[in-house]
Amino acid sequence: MFGWFKIAKKLKKLGVLGMNERNYAVIAKNNKRSLYTLVDDKVKTKKLANKVCINTPKMIGIIEHQYEVKNLLEIVKGHKTFVIKPAHGSGGKGVLVIKEHNGEEFINASGDVLSFDDVYQHISNTLSGLFSLGGKYDVALIEETVNFSKVFKDFSYHGVPDVRVIVYKGYPAMVMMRLATKESGGRANLHQGAVGVGLDVRSGRTLNAVMHNKPVVIHPDTGANLMELKVPFWREHLLIGAMAYDMTGLGYLGADIVLDKERGPMMLEINARPGLAIQIANGVGLRDRLKEIDTYPQNLSAEQRIDWVLNYEK
Repeated sequence: MFGWFKIAKKLKKLGVLGMNERNYAVIAKNNKRSLYTLVDDKVKTKKLANKVCINTPKMIGIIEHQYEVKNLLEIVKGHKTFVIKPAHGSGGKGVLVIKEHNGEEFINASGDVLSFDDVYQHISNTLSGLFSLGGKYDVALIEETVNFSKVFKDFSYHGVPDVRVIVYKGYPAMVMMRLATKESGGRANLHQGAVGVGLDVRSGRTLNAVMHNKPVVIHPDTGANLMELKVPFWREHLLIGAMAYDMTGLGYLGADIVLDKERGPMMLEINARPGLAIQIANGVGLRDRLKEIDTYPQNLSAEQRIDWVLNYEK
Protein backbone atom coordinates (compact mmCIF):
# COMPACT_ATOMS: atom_id res chain seq x y z
CA MET A 1 0.00 0.00 0.00
CA PHE A 2 2.77 2.42 0.94
CA GLY A 3 4.46 1.66 -2.38
CA TRP A 4 1.62 3.39 -4.23
CA PHE A 5 2.09 6.51 -2.10
CA LYS A 6 5.79 6.57 -3.04
CA ILE A 7 4.92 6.24 -6.73
CA ALA A 8 2.31 9.01 -6.49
CA LYS A 9 4.83 11.25 -4.72
CA LYS A 10 7.45 10.56 -7.39
CA LEU A 11 5.01 11.31 -10.23
CA LYS A 12 4.01 14.56 -8.55
CA LYS A 13 7.66 15.54 -8.22
CA LEU A 14 8.09 14.90 -11.95
CA GLY A 15 5.18 17.22 -12.70
CA VAL A 16 2.95 14.49 -14.09
CA LEU A 17 -0.71 15.53 -14.35
CA GLY A 18 -2.94 12.69 -13.13
CA MET A 19 -6.47 11.86 -14.24
CA ASN A 20 -8.23 13.21 -11.15
CA GLU A 21 -6.24 16.43 -11.13
CA ARG A 22 -6.91 16.88 -14.84
CA ASN A 23 -10.65 16.34 -14.37
CA TYR A 24 -11.18 18.53 -11.31
CA ALA A 25 -8.39 21.11 -11.26
CA VAL A 26 -8.08 21.69 -15.01
CA ILE A 27 -11.11 20.59 -17.04
CA ALA A 28 -13.86 21.41 -14.53
CA LYS A 29 -12.22 24.75 -13.77
CA ASN A 30 -11.62 25.85 -17.36
CA ASN A 31 -14.29 24.15 -19.49
CA LYS A 32 -17.93 25.12 -19.07
CA ARG A 33 -20.12 22.08 -19.71
CA SER A 34 -22.40 24.19 -21.89
CA LEU A 35 -19.52 24.48 -24.39
CA TYR A 36 -18.93 20.73 -24.77
CA THR A 37 -21.58 20.43 -27.47
CA LEU A 38 -19.42 22.62 -29.73
CA VAL A 39 -16.76 19.89 -29.92
CA ASP A 40 -18.65 16.69 -29.09
CA ASP A 41 -20.61 17.09 -32.33
CA LYS A 42 -18.19 16.94 -35.28
CA VAL A 43 -20.72 18.41 -37.68
CA LYS A 44 -21.23 21.42 -35.42
CA THR A 45 -17.45 21.77 -34.92
CA LYS A 46 -16.80 21.71 -38.66
CA LYS A 47 -19.43 24.36 -39.41
CA LEU A 48 -18.10 26.56 -36.61
CA ALA A 49 -14.51 26.15 -37.84
CA ASN A 50 -15.50 27.11 -41.38
CA LYS A 51 -17.04 30.34 -40.06
CA VAL A 52 -13.77 31.43 -38.42
CA CYS A 53 -11.61 30.24 -41.36
CA ILE A 54 -9.98 27.25 -39.70
CA ASN A 55 -8.97 24.83 -42.43
CA THR A 56 -10.80 21.44 -42.23
CA PRO A 57 -11.48 18.53 -44.62
CA LYS A 58 -14.48 19.38 -46.79
CA MET A 59 -17.81 17.85 -45.85
CA ILE A 60 -19.39 15.69 -48.56
CA GLY A 61 -22.65 14.90 -46.81
CA ILE A 62 -24.49 13.76 -43.69
CA ILE A 63 -26.62 10.68 -43.10
CA GLU A 64 -29.02 11.24 -40.21
CA HIS A 65 -31.67 8.54 -40.71
CA GLN A 66 -31.64 4.84 -41.51
CA TYR A 67 -33.65 5.25 -44.70
CA GLU A 68 -30.93 7.57 -46.06
CA VAL A 69 -28.19 4.93 -45.92
CA LYS A 70 -29.27 3.49 -49.27
CA ASN A 71 -28.40 6.86 -50.83
CA LEU A 72 -24.69 6.52 -50.01
CA LEU A 73 -23.55 6.10 -53.62
CA GLU A 74 -25.47 9.19 -54.66
CA ILE A 75 -23.98 11.18 -51.78
CA VAL A 76 -20.38 10.22 -52.66
CA LYS A 77 -20.90 10.49 -56.40
CA GLY A 78 -17.72 11.90 -57.94
CA HIS A 79 -15.64 10.94 -54.87
CA LYS A 80 -13.51 7.83 -55.28
CA THR A 81 -12.19 8.25 -51.76
CA PHE A 82 -13.97 9.46 -48.63
CA VAL A 83 -14.21 9.07 -44.85
CA ILE A 84 -17.22 8.03 -42.79
CA LYS A 85 -17.16 9.00 -39.12
CA PRO A 86 -19.66 9.24 -36.24
CA ALA A 87 -20.50 12.85 -35.41
CA HIS A 88 -20.32 12.05 -31.69
CA GLY A 89 -17.50 9.50 -31.73
CA SER A 90 -14.24 9.62 -29.81
CA GLY A 91 -10.83 7.96 -29.88
CA GLY A 92 -11.09 7.19 -33.58
CA LYS A 93 -13.88 4.66 -33.00
CA GLY A 94 -16.14 4.11 -35.98
CA VAL A 95 -13.97 6.00 -38.47
CA LEU A 96 -13.96 4.21 -41.81
CA VAL A 97 -11.58 5.42 -44.51
CA ILE A 98 -12.43 4.35 -48.05
CA LYS A 99 -9.39 4.69 -50.30
CA GLU A 100 -11.21 3.70 -53.49
CA HIS A 101 -14.43 2.06 -54.65
CA ASN A 102 -16.44 1.11 -57.72
CA GLY A 103 -19.86 1.16 -56.10
CA GLU A 104 -19.75 -2.55 -55.29
CA GLU A 105 -16.35 -3.07 -53.69
CA PHE A 106 -14.78 -0.63 -51.23
CA ILE A 107 -11.09 -0.64 -50.24
CA ASN A 108 -10.40 0.59 -46.71
CA ALA A 109 -7.21 2.13 -45.29
CA SER A 110 -5.76 -1.30 -44.47
CA GLY A 111 -6.35 -2.58 -47.99
CA ASP A 112 -9.28 -4.82 -47.04
CA VAL A 113 -12.09 -5.25 -49.56
CA LEU A 114 -15.56 -4.40 -48.24
CA SER A 115 -18.88 -4.94 -49.95
CA PHE A 116 -21.61 -2.32 -50.18
CA ASP A 117 -23.48 -4.32 -47.50
CA ASP A 118 -20.43 -4.07 -45.22
CA VAL A 119 -20.33 -0.29 -45.57
CA TYR A 120 -24.12 -0.10 -45.25
CA GLN A 121 -23.92 -2.03 -41.97
CA HIS A 122 -21.13 0.22 -40.69
CA ILE A 123 -23.23 3.32 -41.28
CA SER A 124 -26.26 1.64 -39.67
CA ASN A 125 -24.13 0.83 -36.61
CA THR A 126 -22.99 4.46 -36.53
CA LEU A 127 -26.57 5.74 -36.57
CA SER A 128 -27.54 3.32 -33.79
CA GLY A 129 -24.87 4.89 -31.54
CA LEU A 130 -22.46 1.95 -31.48
CA PHE A 131 -19.46 4.31 -31.71
CA SER A 132 -20.86 7.43 -30.03
CA LEU A 133 -20.26 8.93 -26.61
CA GLY A 134 -22.84 7.42 -24.26
CA GLY A 135 -24.23 5.11 -26.97
CA LYS A 136 -26.83 7.64 -28.09
CA TYR A 137 -28.29 7.77 -31.59
CA ASP A 138 -25.77 9.39 -33.90
CA VAL A 139 -25.21 10.93 -37.31
CA ALA A 140 -22.76 9.69 -39.96
CA LEU A 141 -20.53 12.46 -41.29
CA ILE A 142 -19.01 11.86 -44.72
CA GLU A 143 -16.05 14.02 -45.64
CA GLU A 144 -13.17 14.19 -48.09
CA THR A 145 -10.02 12.26 -47.24
CA VAL A 146 -6.82 14.05 -46.45
CA ASN A 147 -4.38 14.17 -49.37
CA PHE A 148 -1.53 12.79 -47.29
CA SER A 149 1.63 14.94 -47.42
CA LYS A 150 4.58 12.86 -48.60
CA VAL A 151 6.84 14.58 -46.10
CA PHE A 152 5.76 11.92 -43.57
CA LYS A 153 5.62 8.92 -45.93
CA ASP A 154 8.54 7.19 -44.20
CA PHE A 155 7.22 7.87 -40.71
CA SER A 156 3.74 6.35 -40.87
CA TYR A 157 2.38 2.99 -42.03
CA HIS A 158 -0.52 3.50 -44.50
CA GLY A 159 -2.55 5.83 -42.26
CA VAL A 160 -2.41 9.60 -42.05
CA PRO A 161 -0.35 10.84 -39.06
CA ASP A 162 -1.79 13.64 -36.98
CA VAL A 163 -0.53 16.26 -34.55
CA ARG A 164 -2.25 16.58 -31.17
CA VAL A 165 -1.85 20.03 -29.62
CA ILE A 166 -2.86 20.46 -25.99
CA VAL A 167 -4.05 24.05 -25.63
CA TYR A 168 -4.38 25.73 -22.24
CA LYS A 169 -5.90 29.19 -21.92
CA GLY A 170 -5.23 29.72 -25.63
CA TYR A 171 -1.56 28.71 -25.55
CA PRO A 172 -0.07 25.44 -26.89
CA ALA A 173 1.15 23.60 -23.79
CA MET A 174 2.34 20.26 -25.15
CA VAL A 175 2.39 18.61 -28.57
CA MET A 176 2.82 15.14 -30.00
CA MET A 177 2.51 13.43 -33.38
CA ARG A 178 0.76 10.07 -33.67
CA LEU A 179 2.10 7.75 -36.36
CA ALA A 180 0.14 4.78 -37.67
CA THR A 181 1.65 1.28 -37.60
CA LYS A 182 0.70 -2.09 -39.03
CA GLU A 183 -0.46 -3.08 -35.56
CA SER A 184 -2.72 -0.03 -35.26
CA GLY A 185 -4.38 -0.91 -38.57
CA GLY A 186 -3.29 2.33 -40.21
CA ARG A 187 -4.90 4.41 -37.45
CA ALA A 188 -3.06 7.10 -35.49
CA ASN A 189 -4.35 5.75 -32.17
CA LEU A 190 -1.83 5.10 -29.39
CA HIS A 191 -4.09 2.59 -27.63
CA GLN A 192 -4.23 0.51 -30.80
CA GLY A 193 -0.46 0.44 -31.23
CA ALA A 194 0.44 3.69 -32.99
CA VAL A 195 3.71 5.47 -32.22
CA GLY A 196 3.56 8.66 -30.15
CA VAL A 197 6.27 11.24 -30.84
CA GLY A 198 6.71 14.10 -28.38
CA LEU A 199 7.46 17.35 -30.21
CA ASP A 200 9.19 20.51 -29.08
CA VAL A 201 6.54 23.25 -28.88
CA ARG A 202 8.88 25.87 -30.31
CA SER A 203 10.33 23.93 -33.24
CA GLY A 204 8.18 20.91 -34.08
CA ARG A 205 11.19 18.60 -33.74
CA THR A 206 11.23 15.22 -32.00
CA LEU A 207 11.97 15.16 -28.29
CA ASN A 208 11.01 11.59 -27.48
CA ALA A 209 9.05 8.67 -28.98
CA VAL A 210 7.10 5.75 -27.50
CA MET A 211 5.06 2.73 -28.55
CA HIS A 212 2.92 0.96 -25.96
CA ASN A 213 4.43 3.43 -23.46
CA LYS A 214 7.95 2.13 -24.14
CA PRO A 215 10.73 4.24 -25.72
CA VAL A 216 11.40 3.68 -29.43
CA VAL A 217 13.77 5.30 -31.89
CA ILE A 218 12.91 3.50 -35.11
CA HIS A 219 9.43 3.11 -36.62
CA PRO A 220 8.61 -0.63 -36.34
CA ASP A 221 7.30 -0.94 -39.91
CA THR A 222 9.01 1.71 -42.04
CA GLY A 223 12.43 1.70 -40.35
CA ALA A 224 12.46 5.51 -40.24
CA ASN A 225 14.54 7.24 -37.56
CA LEU A 226 11.92 8.98 -35.42
CA MET A 227 14.53 11.35 -34.04
CA GLU A 228 14.78 12.97 -37.49
CA LEU A 229 11.10 13.91 -37.68
CA LYS A 230 10.31 17.61 -38.00
CA VAL A 231 6.84 18.98 -38.74
CA PRO A 232 6.73 21.66 -41.48
CA PHE A 233 4.33 24.62 -41.31
CA TRP A 234 4.80 24.45 -37.56
CA ARG A 235 3.48 27.91 -36.74
CA GLU A 236 0.34 27.16 -38.74
CA HIS A 237 -0.24 23.98 -36.72
CA LEU A 238 0.04 25.88 -33.43
CA LEU A 239 -2.16 28.69 -34.72
CA ILE A 240 -5.01 26.26 -35.42
CA GLY A 241 -4.87 25.16 -31.78
CA ALA A 242 -4.89 28.76 -30.55
CA MET A 243 -7.82 29.61 -32.83
CA ALA A 244 -9.72 26.56 -31.54
CA TYR A 245 -9.61 28.15 -28.08
CA ASP A 246 -11.04 31.42 -29.41
CA MET A 247 -13.66 29.51 -31.39
CA THR A 248 -14.93 27.37 -28.50
CA GLY A 249 -14.04 29.20 -25.28
CA LEU A 250 -12.65 25.95 -23.86
CA GLY A 251 -9.72 26.70 -21.56
CA TYR A 252 -8.29 23.20 -21.92
CA LEU A 253 -8.58 21.26 -25.17
CA GLY A 254 -6.85 18.96 -27.59
CA ALA A 255 -6.75 19.94 -31.27
CA ASP A 256 -6.01 17.19 -33.80
CA ILE A 257 -4.34 18.46 -36.97
CA VAL A 258 -3.23 16.74 -40.19
CA LEU A 259 -1.05 17.99 -43.03
CA ASP A 260 -2.61 17.92 -46.50
CA LYS A 261 -0.08 18.26 -49.32
CA GLU A 262 -2.28 20.75 -51.17
CA ARG A 263 -4.26 22.55 -48.46
CA GLY A 264 -1.67 22.57 -45.67
CA PRO A 265 -2.47 21.94 -41.97
CA MET A 266 -6.13 21.04 -41.39
CA MET A 267 -8.03 20.54 -38.14
CA LEU A 268 -9.73 17.15 -37.88
CA GLU A 269 -11.45 17.60 -34.54
CA ILE A 270 -11.29 19.12 -31.07
CA ASN A 271 -11.44 17.22 -27.79
CA ALA A 272 -12.64 18.83 -24.57
CA ARG A 273 -11.21 15.97 -22.50
CA PRO A 274 -7.85 15.15 -24.14
CA GLY A 275 -6.00 12.18 -22.68
CA LEU A 276 -2.75 12.26 -20.75
CA ALA A 277 -0.63 9.89 -22.84
CA ILE A 278 0.95 12.96 -24.43
CA GLN A 279 3.07 13.23 -21.25
CA ILE A 280 4.51 9.76 -21.89
CA ALA A 281 5.21 10.63 -25.52
CA ASN A 282 7.07 13.78 -24.44
CA GLY A 283 8.77 12.19 -21.45
CA VAL A 284 7.75 15.10 -19.19
CA GLY A 285 4.80 16.08 -17.03
CA LEU A 286 2.13 18.56 -18.03
CA ARG A 287 1.47 20.18 -14.64
CA ASP A 288 4.45 22.54 -14.71
CA ARG A 289 3.65 23.59 -18.28
CA LEU A 290 0.17 24.64 -17.21
CA LYS A 291 1.49 26.54 -14.21
CA GLU A 292 3.89 28.39 -16.48
CA ILE A 293 1.10 29.35 -18.88
CA ASP A 294 -0.87 30.74 -15.92
CA THR A 295 1.77 33.51 -15.85
CA TYR A 296 1.35 34.38 -19.55
CA PRO A 297 -0.67 37.44 -20.66
CA GLN A 298 -4.34 36.61 -21.26
CA ASN A 299 -5.39 39.54 -23.47
CA LEU A 300 -3.57 38.59 -26.69
CA SER A 301 -4.93 37.45 -30.06
CA ALA A 302 -4.28 33.92 -31.34
CA GLU A 303 -1.46 35.23 -33.56
CA GLN A 304 0.12 37.11 -30.67
CA ARG A 305 -0.12 34.11 -28.35
CA ILE A 306 1.74 31.92 -30.84
CA ASP A 307 4.41 34.60 -31.30
CA TRP A 308 4.73 34.74 -27.53
CA VAL A 309 5.32 30.98 -27.28
CA LEU A 310 7.75 30.83 -30.19
CA ASN A 311 9.84 33.72 -28.87
CA TYR A 312 9.42 33.28 -25.12
CA GLU A 313 12.69 33.16 -23.19
CA LYS A 314 12.52 31.39 -19.83
